[in-house]
Amino acid sequence: MQDLNLLRRLPLALAVSAALALAACGGSDNNAPQLLAIPAAPADAGAADTAPAPANVPAFVDNAATNQRGDARYATAATNAGVRVLIGMLDIWRPLTEIVDAGQTAPAVAGFPAVTASVWTGVPNDGTAGGTIVNAAVHNANIDYVVKATAARTKEQELAAYLDDRRAKGYSLSDGMGPLTEAWRSAARQTTSITGIAADATTVLYNDSGNNTGVAGSANPEFGNVVALVNAMGNNGSTEPAKRFYKYARPYRWSSSVVVVPALNPAKSSTPATDGGYTSGHAAEAVRGALGMAYAVPERYQEIITRGLELGENRILAGMHSPLDVISGRVQAQAVVAANLLDPATAATKGAAVSQARATLMLKTGTTADTFYDYAHSGTPANDRFSDYATIKAAYIRRLTYGFAPVGPTTAPAVVPKGAEVLLETRLPYLSEAQRRVVLKTTALPSGYPILDDAEGWGRLNLFAAADGYGVFTGNVVVSMDAAKGGFNANDRWRNDISGSGKLTKQGSGTLKLDGNNSWTGGTVLEGGRLEGTSANAFGKGDVYVSGGTLACNAPAALALAAGYTQLATGALELKLGSGQQGRLSVGGTMTVAGGSLTVSFQNGYKPAAGDTLNVISAASLKGKFDTITVAGFKVEAVYTDNGLQLKLSV
Repeated sequence: MQDLNLLRRLPLALAVSAALALAACGGSDNNAPQLLAIPAAPADAGAADTAPAPANVPAFVDNAATNQRGDARYATAATNAGVRVLIGMLDIWRPLTEIVDAGQTAPAVAGFPAVTASVWTGVPNDGTAGGTIVNAAVHNANIDYVVKATAARTKEQELAAYLDDRRAKGYSLSDGMGPLTEAWRSAARQTTSITGIAADATTVLYNDSGNNTGVAGSANPEFGNVVALVNAMGNNGSTEPAKRFYKYARPYRWSSSVVVVPALNPAKSSTPATDGGYTSGHAAEAVRGALGMAYAVPERYQEIITRGLELGENRILAGMHSPLDVISGRVQAQAVVAANLLDPATAATKGAAVSQARATLMLKTGTTADTFYDYAHSGTPANDRFSDYATIKAAYIRRLTYGFAPVGPTTAPAVVPKGAEVLLETRLPYLSEAQRRVVLKTTALPSGYPILDDAEGWGRLNLFAAADGYGVFTGNVVVSMDAAKGGFNANDRWRNDISGSGKLTKQGSGTLKLDGNNSWTGGTVLEGGRLEGTSANAFGKGDVYVSGGTLACNAPAALALAAGYTQLATGALELKLGSGQQGRLSVGGTMTVAGGSLTVSFQNGYKPAAGDTLNVISAASLKGKFDTITVAGFKVEAVYTDNGLQLKLSV
């Protein structure tokens, strides 16, 4: 028997050779059990997927500095990156002139002709629209959306729209930090003077006497690097070149049925020709700030970027902007932030900002590296309106397109802009740059939506979904996590529904939880650390092979493996049982156990009694045994059958 235990710990080829050697020297006999045949690991699925930047397309991150007005060199879509990234608008609306010239002049320079101010009035109903509506269905839906939204606006929405209009955007955004909000504002020394709708609504100005993002630099030694990082996200981020190029009027100028928040009427510009709506400056600034904050505190990544898009929607509810204005603000802002994070001046200091944010917020909240994430998500809907994952996910997805129907083919392959992977650098730190690009590719929006099919791919990015990991496995996907680095390197959770024909290999010491309704077919190999299934179909439809580390079952129902399960003597299985079938393992194919350990624990108040028999594993066929079985609080007798494992409990 000792010889057979040794065989279980050997790779298949070595085990076969050792078995033959034992037989040759009399080490086996006719009464010994048959050698356990260990299946091979899931087959190689080929090269991992890639997401190369589109060829022959000027990269925004290389040309962000061209996003200027008042310079003849950057007066066209061909020469201005901030205009070019929003070029899809020309399929809906053609401005009077395709030049950055609304209320704008610029002298000739370096062979570029001088810019003469456009005659566009900014008022579409003055006898000429000042341009051409190319797609009336989309344009009409765009304005009609604002008409309906402002007509149905509640008092609560009116106040939120007013505050997000007048108050500095940085202060507004920081409530997306939830339980960390007060600590963030205190550390940043962030203030505002706008706390409600002014009693005198005839003198509204953008006069928040607070300090927007807070105090940056050496004047704020505990958080100055963080504030400086967020501030840097605005570099080359002006929306004025796009406004003065596209010359698309604000919604209340297109339709008198748009109801602007009454207290904001005095804030309307008196110079419509220089007050275009496309793109929204507030929406763009909100997304820039949100992405800077999310980079610094990735534990609140999805919540804070949702707050950024919420601020954009409040511009619609205010009557000040249309959905296309707001969507374009998001698109441009994503590109601007990527460019700034990659800028050498920022790249050299962003790591220090992230470290400072984490250290200071932990100090102010009395948390540790092990408790910080849980504290950041300890809010409830009563005190953190971003606490419900399903709710904020639905809101984020809705705001990506605002219900517009596709106007083009929906199956074009996604492309990923050069440098876009930096937007996930702190959220998925254990993935390589190439892997983060594939995550962006496999979670992108379908093609075809108005203004979102820019050549680089900025419009189709879905950062909320990307923060939940891969959407598709193609080829060999190898994930290695180092728990010693802390944060998401130590523990992360992927919530997307992962499809594809690829294979997942988990390495390293960290923990990865899979929570989607997954269907990938290439199988799963666990070599190190912990891989936890928190949904019934967490491991897709392929074989699961545990050669090292711990595979944990923590699904609300039985964790169902569609194919086979193999565990070597160097592997471990953990079942976290609750009531019903929670935490049990159901194997659709053959379960081969060549030793290793099984650990059973209990959760959610479930506690069996001595004398109970637990049905913990079912399989089409069960072969082999665990070396050790441990059940929390009980002694255990294992009862193996051809189709499963029962545990009889005693004390």
